[in-house]
Amino acid sequence: GREFLRITQTGFERVAHLRTFQLPGGEKAVKEPRRVALSILHETFGADLDECGDLAVLRAFTDQERRVLDGMLERGLRSPRTSSAGRLFDAVASIIGLRQMCRFEGQAAMELEFLTHQIETDASYSFGLSQGSDGRVIDWAEMVREIVRDVHGEVSNGVIAAKFHNTLVEMMVKVAQSCGEEKIVLSGGCFQNRYLTERAIKRLRDAGFRPYWHQRVPPNDGGIALGQVAAVSRM
Repeated sequence: GREFLRITQTGFERVAHLRTFQLPGGEKAVKEPRRVALSILHETFGADLDECGDLAVLRAFTDQERRVLDGMLERGLRSPRTSSAGRLFDAVASIIGLRQMCRFEGQAAMELEFLTHQIETDASYSFGLSQGSDGRVIDWAEMVREIVRDVHGEVSNGVIAAKFHNTLVEMMVKVAQSCGEEKIVLSGGCFQNRYLTERAIKRLRDAGFRPYWHQRVPPNDGGIALGQVAAVSRM
């Protein structure tokens, strides 16, 4: 997830991705944003989360649950790593106290997008971009620190949600600038998010790029088969 690919006539290469993080419990973490948030906080602050203060996500676990999950994260037990942007949405929704458990797929991300309605801000959070062994790595750790500070600073959830979305867009622009490709294609489940898509299109255009996005084929799993046909036709 959250991969940046350079496409050519004969193939593709992965040029960037989000910094990876663990999903304690694997599929269970997809249904429980609180698990993803706990993992993100561990990655950012270390095992001692005192620096996080009193966050809703830390109150969402019993003492026994925390002991088990902390142990899983520390040992990497049943905790596969991912670079999924969707799970990052889940983590932020949990950290700000919006959603700890999901009743259906994408619920936390949808609710986070809804918070951006009526919010107008160009502000964003900090992030890093460095060269890794398999391409550029976008580091979200400083963004997480700033979100935690905003939560404790009583910044509204709507403003935090908008700044988070804006940050994801700035990540896209930064990677695009580092790669030097004029044509940028936006695809994947996250681009069902209207705020994210519209802002990405505007910022990329403002930065001198030519963005392309889905018109007739769905950007999520509904478009995979067609993409596979297109890929095979080039072999």
